[in-house]
Amino acid sequence: MSSTSLQQWIKPLKRAKLPQTPIRQNNMSDTADQPKPAAAPTGAGRPAANRKPKVPPRNPPAPNVVIRPIAVQAKVKKRHWGLLLSFLLIVGLPVGVSAWYLYTRAADQYATTIGFTVRSEESTSGADLLSGLGSTIGGGSASRDADILYELILSREIVSRVNATLDLPAMYSAHYDTDPVMSYNSDGTIEDLTDYWKRMVRVSYDASSGLMEIRVLAFNPQDAQDIAIAVRDESSRTINELSAIAREDATRYAQEDLDLSLDRLKKAREALTSFRLANQIVDPNADIQAQMGLLTTLQEQQATALIEYDLLTESVRDNDPRLEQATRRLAVIEARIAAERQKFGAGGAGPGGVEYATTISAFEGLTVDREFAEAAYAAALSAFDAARAEANRNSRYLATYISPMKAEKPEFPQRGLLVAIIAAFSFLTWAIMSLVYYSLRDRR
Repeated sequence: MSSTSLQQWIKPLKRAKLPQTPIRQNNMSDTADQPKPAAAPTGAGRPAANRKPKVPPRNPPAPNVVIRPIAVQAKVKKRHWGLLLSFLLIVGLPVGVSAWYLYTRAADQYATTIGFTVRSEESTSGADLLSGLGSTIGGGSASRDADILYELILSREIVSRVNATLDLPAMYSAHYDTDPVMSYNSDGTIEDLTDYWKRMVRVSYDASSGLMEIRVLAFNPQDAQDIAIAVRDESSRTINELSAIAREDATRYAQEDLDLSLDRLKKAREALTSFRLANQIVDPNADIQAQMGLLTTLQEQQATALIEYDLLTESVRDNDPRLEQATRRLAVIEARIAAERQKFGAGGAGPGGVEYATTISAFEGLTVDREFAEAAYAAALSAFDAARAEANRNSRYLATYISPMKAEKPEFPQRGLLVAIIAAFSFLTWAIMSLVYYSLRDRR
């Protein structure tokens, strides 16, 4: 192509006003990365001078947009006033009244604490140590006594006992005119006093360790201390009574056996004495031994007389007086022996005109009864001594580990805590009632 024709094509391009693309100078990399605008296509065989470039408007007109508020302005309605009124009635009024009463009318209360436990003085034997039962029996008894004592302290029985020594209605009704809520009405019955006692006397008991703590409240520190001391004394007396009853129960059966065996022994001895008086003999066995000795002597004399008689028959004549005398002596000895032997046989009269066999049989029976009664009495006496020793070892007593002391400042009522509890409870009540009301209202 010639230079003349080339210039003809370039001149119309110079006269045309092409749009200029603004270049951001702050970030050169962005300009480089942007694609370059392509040249406007030209029609085939159509000159560039007849093409009009499209220039975008620089400042387009803003649309006419009307902005309205999202919601209308809030206004106080009747339900808002009702909610506020319910809050004041349910929350504000109880809290205000309770705070006014607690800080202006409620009397101060003093607390005295006492702690004790039930102990057992027991010494385990060797058999108990081997069997492992020595500590179980005594501990169980002390634990049961502590359970009984816990129920006693909260019962009407101890209220009556303490009221007999201390005027409880006078102590607890001193501030009734100014504080009728916390004080006791002196016109109440013993049941009312018992209910009020459970409010003022609080018992804490640990069954595993057997420790018991009692906190006594009163409007005067001296009254609180006196009531605590009275509770301790009554509890100690109760434990002593229970221990005495346990000892009596433990030795009662042994005592009954001992009395029975003693009575049997007395009767056996009286029967033996009557037998001796009736037969005029102290010991039939000894009498028999004497009779046997006499019979033995007679038999010896008989043998001697026989020897003499045999000697005389060999040496003298038949009409010799000595032979006749020996014969009579021998006959007397034999008659005596027969008479003594007859006493031991049937029909033989012993001491008292009774047969020896019958007398000995009766005496032996009485002797056996007496020996059995003596053995039974000895066994019963040993059992009684063992039972009494065991009862003494297992005797229980009240051990005080916290002595009642006079309080120096009041601890109750806990005004701040009570007001906070009332406020929390009232607020929860109000919130729940409000939520329930509006949930039911929205469902209509």
